[in-house]
Amino acid sequence: MFPGMGGRGMDPKQMAGLMRQMGIKTTDVDAKRVVVERQDGSKLVIASPTVTIMEMQGQKSLQVAGEFVEGDAGGESDVGTESIPSDDASLVMKETGAGRETAEKALEDNGGDIAAAILSLQK
Repeated sequence: MFPGMGGRGMDPKQMAGLMRQMGIKTTDVDAKRVVVERQDGSKLVIASPTVTIMEMQGQKSLQVAGEFVEGDAGGESDVGTESIPSDDASLVMKETGAGRETAEKALEDNGGDIAAAILSLQK
């Protein structure tokens, strides 16, 4: 699929360089949990995920990898009742250009889910 791989795979530095050449920017998101709420009310919960924001041709997309569980296994978010971590708000501010209050509100509205907060502010 990629030139020069020769069936052996590509080390991460080579892959990052190739992505930069193609104009793809990536940002890792330090997330402890990702929750996807479906239209039918069920949830997909990914604990300890690897989350990457990829920007190409002006479009941002999220790549989430990890083991997930269907249903309410993740329970309700425990974030709304506690303060939002400053690092989380700072990351949302950096990615969206929003102010601290707006970033914290987006995090609260999205149960502390950084990726969802970023996407909600980019709409």
